[in-house]
Amino acid sequence: MPVPAAFAEVAARVRNWGRWGPDDEVGTLNLVDAAARRRGVASVVSGQAFALGLPLSEAEGIQLGFVEGRVNPSRTMVQVNRPVNADQPDWVCFSEDVLTLATQCATHWDALAHSSYGGVIYNGYPASTISADGAARCGIHRLTTVVTRGVLLDVARALGREVLEPGYPIMPGDLDAACELAKVSVEPGDIVLVRTGQMAHLGPDGDLVAYWWPSPGLTIDTAEWFHARDVAAVATDTATFEVFPCQYEDAYLPVHLLHLVEMGMTQGQNWVLDPLADACAADGRYGFLLDATPLPLTNGLGSPLNPVAVR
Repeated sequence: MPVPAAFAEVAARVRNWGRWGPDDEVGTLNLVDAAARRRGVASVVSGQAFALGLPLSEAEGIQLGFVEGRVNPSRTMVQVNRPVNADQPDWVCFSEDVLTLATQCATHWDALAHSSYGGVIYNGYPASTISADGAARCGIHRLTTVVTRGVLLDVARALGREVLEPGYPIMPGDLDAACELAKVSVEPGDIVLVRTGQMAHLGPDGDLVAYWWPSPGLTIDTAEWFHARDVAAVATDTATFEVFPCQYEDAYLPVHLLHLVEMGMTQGQNWVLDPLADACAADGRYGFLLDATPLPLTNGLGSPLNPVAVR
């Protein structure tokens, strides 16, 4: 099926294939260098730390069955106060548990191999490199250290709202407004966190409310904004990452395709940004040191994580 002309034009302008060599598998995270990490360290003033991950709990899970096989975490006890010595049952004992989960069920990174179209993934590798064994190319395990300066772009506050309405399409001008609010310039190697306010809300009964769709999110138009600034990765506080329903009926999740396949830019979803945003708004500092290193899951298509922002 041919892609919309508007998508194809943007794809041609943001494609990074070969930029870091024919064997590259990490894409724009190559932009994270010593200078970017020092910039992150220099952003730490108060020493406040914010965990940006959702709880890995079956009861608090956000998966509602929309994505086949993407199940909420399930934790099972396999040892409960098991004694080392049966003759001394109350002396030395151990307890252990086992966790079963989909790698993208909660706060996570998408591996570059997560999406393909036209039979290819990032850097022109064939989609056939993904098999029952996982991702032979561009797997999540390639991202060994993801530590750099993070920048929060609070689009909701920049537009004078606490929460963007469902289906709101974030455009480049909205990102500019968020930069103006933050009084920050996004620099090469930064990781950008985009806040819509739509995720990790507590409902009237105190339960976590996850908004699936319609969902506010990034548009095709913003891909060039990130490309021009050499952003290393982007994460949002929504489940779909991009605006949903999609901009074009014949292009499903086109921002995923632009970022993961064309740009080689890692995406994050379901990040908890509200407490961090409140702190940034209180003192006007929107830059921080961010550690968002995924689990080293060999050949994985994504990874759960608990990113930490230190400011």
